[in-house]
Amino acid sequence: MSRRLAAPLSDADATVQSMPDASPAKWHLAHTSWFFEAMALQRFAPDYACFDRDFAFLFNSYYETLGARHPRPRRGMLTRPTLEAILAYRDHVDRGVERLGDDIHQAVAALIELGCHHERQHQELLLTDILHLFAQNPLRPAYKQRALDGEPAETSQLTMRRFPGGVAEIGAGGDGFAFDCERPRHPVIVPPYTLADRLVTNGEWQAFIADGGYRRPLLWISEGWAKCRAEGWTAPLYWEQRDGAFWTMTLSGMTPVDPGAPASHVSYFEADAFARWAGRRLPTEAEWELAAAGLPVEGHFLESGRLCPAPAAAPPGDGGLRQMFGDLWQWTSSAFSPYPRFRPAAGAAGEYNGKFMCGQFVLRGGSCVSPKSHIRATYRNFFPPDARWQFSGVRLAQDVTEDDND
Repeated sequence: MSRRLAAPLSDADATVQSMPDASPAKWHLAHTSWFFEAMALQRFAPDYACFDRDFAFLFNSYYETLGARHPRPRRGMLTRPTLEAILAYRDHVDRGVERLGDDIHQAVAALIELGCHHERQHQELLLTDILHLFAQNPLRPAYKQRALDGEPAETSQLTMRRFPGGVAEIGAGGDGFAFDCERPRHPVIVPPYTLADRLVTNGEWQAFIADGGYRRPLLWISEGWAKCRAEGWTAPLYWEQRDGAFWTMTLSGMTPVDPGAPASHVSYFEADAFARWAGRRLPTEAEWELAAAGLPVEGHFLESGRLCPAPAAAPPGDGGLRQMFGDLWQWTSSAFSPYPRFRPAAGAAGEYNGKFMCGQFVLRGGSCVSPKSHIRATYRNFFPPDARWQFSGVRLAQDVTEDDND
């Protein structure tokens, strides 16, 4: 999959870095291979020969225990090694992993499995970073051509679905794979709440803009308002006005904003301001997970090839929730913090999530560029509250009051 995602890119496309938070596609391809090499092969394969010992410095991300590394903001300066050399490196690491065979120690198998899920994360990041890069190009090139959907679908009414709350459990349990931050499973107390049955649409976001949503400080938390003013935010990232209409940059190039599609590329700050404008709030991650528990993981994911969020389907006959998985990551109001009794993994793998549990907010559900096999109801994504280049959107929530109970 990683090779297929990189196939449409030139060596230049794969080398350039558009901002410090993004990484070149070439770096994503090399880093994911280095992860297998450093975590598994160099430790557990005595006959493994490193492809190039300088690669450990070039392609380590943030693992302090594994040595020094090239500065993140300067990854786009790595004109060498070439993309061709990186692909040869991947072949070399793949052969090393294959030589481990099937009869391997459980600890090694766990690291290989972690490496596979780690690479799925970077497949998604490769696409989000390419979109940001291509959006800086005045030609607005397309990563992949996609036929337009035709006439915009009529937006269905947003309905708030009620959930009883109470004492419940969230988090990953059992023996299946989960990242360390999804564990341990633990009890939570959740008051009754309501959750929107679909994501907020572009049309609804345009109403927010028209009502001065980006000009009204009372809708924003202080840090968000400061960021909005400093960065000059007036609409979601990638939106532009042409002849009085909004257009947006996508992986298929510039397209008119579809009013019925979910609003994408908004920060936590914007999501929170929109929710306040709408008279509602963002859900907590516990509320989101309890609502998603038991639902099939179905939606528009990477494998669909769409690479763009789609309008919500018609409401189901049972009045259930729509767009819980795929299309867009959904901001929650929950800070990314450790669950009770959280313990990071031993060794370098312990730096995977635990060290980032400060200053980030949790997103749930996956997006149109997330591999489907990577997503589950307990999955916790996280980004800083000003991050906008991810495929992130908004699902509204609301408290249930005593009057509602009556």
